[in-house]
Amino acid sequence: MCIITRSDALVCDVEVQVKEFSIKISANSQYQPERSSPDEGRYVFAYTIVIENHGGQSARLLDRHWIITDADGKAQEVRGEGVVGEQPHLKPGERFEYTSGTIIATPIGSMHGSYGMIGDDGTRFDADIPAFSLASAMTIH
Repeated sequence: MCIITRSDALVCDVEVQVKEFSIKISANSQYQPERSSPDEGRYVFAYTIVIENHGGQSARLLDRHWIITDADGKAQEVRGEGVVGEQPHLKPGERFEYTSGTIIATPIGSMHGSYGMIGDDGTRFDADIPAFSLASAMTIH
């Protein structure tokens, strides 16, 4: 679901639960006009991710995998350890929030991916993140 805020920012939410561990992931994206250069094909977006452990077992985020696609179908793939330099360990009831950013060549696009995680019992699993929109407010009418 996407909404346009009073400041003409587009905010999109998406949630997914990994049932075995009850990991809830929420994502919000926001166009950053002050950092963008549309004439140069540079559209900057910030996104905030909230990861919540609603289950009964602790889990650690090990790595990330993102696929970022612009309106022309050009995809960027990003893989790496942790998020923003951390590998958060979430006990039941805990949450971790971070903000990062991406740049695409068009005013609209999307992101999806997954977090590689491991439970305290040694079980590895992926927490899939369904696609969420990247869109500048000027493209929504």
